[in-house]
Amino acid sequence: MVKASGLRGRGGAGFPTGLKWSFIDARNWPHYVVANADESEPGTFKDREIMERNPFQFLEGVALCAYAIGAQAAYIYLRGEFWQVAASLDRKIAELHSAGLLGDNLFGSNYSLRIYTHLGAGAYICGEETALIESIEGKRGEPRARPPYPTTNGLWGKPTLVNNVETLANVAPILRNGADWYRGFGPASSPGTKVYTILGNINVTGVIEVPMGITLREAIAIYAKGMKNGKSFKLAQTGGSSGSIIPSVLQDTPMDFDSFSKAGVALGSGALLICDEDTCVVDLARVLLNFFRKESCGKCSPCRIGNQRAYEILSRIAHGKGEMKDLD
Repeated sequence: MVKASGLRGRGGAGFPTGLKWSFIDARNWPHYVVANADESEPGTFKDREIMERNPFQFLEGVALCAYAIGAQAAYIYLRGEFWQVAASLDRKIAELHSAGLLGDNLFGSNYSLRIYTHLGAGAYICGEETALIESIEGKRGEPRARPPYPTTNGLWGKPTLVNNVETLANVAPILRNGADWYRGFGPASSPGTKVYTILGNINVTGVIEVPMGITLREAIAIYAKGMKNGKSFKLAQTGGSSGSIIPSVLQDTPMDFDSFSKAGVALGSGALLICDEDTCVVDLARVLLNFFRKESCGKCSPCRIGNQRAYEILSRIAHGKGEMKDLD
């Protein structure tokens, strides 16, 4: 049913969810599910809102995913600053246990499931699924070389499914209402709705849930109630710091995975930072690179050294000391 719905991962990559589930190695046991709640992208807080405001829909998605792949243990990996969310989820998980919806021999079957919360230590890199797995295992949060992928060699070397919070929150409504109902939202290649955080030089900021395929211009006009102080739109940054800069010429491009990919930009995790005509893109890029140079785990030299060098180049430009070769 999840395959038929066309649900694609809401963590940024947009990989077909049902297809990913089918990659779990059925010859190697046990299996694990990990919900990626390490929402560390600056400007992104849609997963936190889902966990705080609709926790049972999310937890039901975790349980359904675990049942589908035969996992009897699931972990919710939360960024270290989400300790209050973790405590709240622990209370909700205890309620599910008390109601007989989690635990041993569920509904008189031989299937058992336990869900655990796991707090990270505030490392941005642990939003990447293999670094997240390393962290759960008690190691330094650094990405693993792939292949092998987590679906065959994940947590403790066993098949592991890592899905974003928003992705899992879609599962219960799909099973309740059907794949055709879900495909009634958005374009055929990217069905369903998408939750965005919309911020910046606009009149109304916050969290919105809209059909996939809406344009940036529509999102600003309808949900953000226009640009602040009547200024004109210059650019948007999508998907948090690791997303893309969207120039004004692309504000009528449908916001779905395929349309954005064809335009050479990324939809990302779901943050829309709207910037007006007064925004300096050099300063914006410099702020982003400052974040990345500090959050690099240091494993690979292009990231460890490259971000620092790029930050230095942009700093020279920002201080009026740039040269034409810096553009190259």
